Amino acid sequence: MKKGNIIAVCTSPEKGGRKTDVRQGLLVENFGLEGDGHGGDWHRQVSLLATESIDKMRAAGLDVGPGDFAENLTTAGLDLCALPIGTVLRVGETASLEITQIGKICHERCAIFYQAGDCVMPKEGIFAVVRQGGRVAVGDPVEVVCQPEGGK
Repeated sequence: MKKGNIIAVCTSPEKGGRKTDVRQGLLVENFGLEGDGHGGDWHRQVSLLATESIDKMRAAGLDVGPGDFAENLTTAGLDLCALPIGTVLRVGETASLEITQIGKICHERCAIFYQAGDCVMPKEGIFAVVRQGGRVAVGDPVEVVCQPEGGK
């Protein structure tokens, strides 16, 4: 079973900006991360980005870290962007996420794009809906529990 862990749990009351690592949070079924501006009844309730992707931007000379790409959950040890849509992840003891989108179109260039000429979130960030809620915290496991037929 493919497995990694949570490096940061990040939130912000508004959309469109960097998020702050609050170290723990509550994933709410059919909503997202409690208190986060991206929560709601839509297909991008929670965003995830691997620390390995953030490291690519650090290698380009940027001083960035968890939350700087507006992701809710920063992970390590799991190749998130290689997981197909429909993959189910267990996060922490009880939370369950279903991947609904890989990457996104950035209609407005972010500050990171202007600093580095590139950004990893449009290609390597993933988005999910919360199928089962639960508490999540730094250090918790994140593991693949189900992949659609034909998944890697």
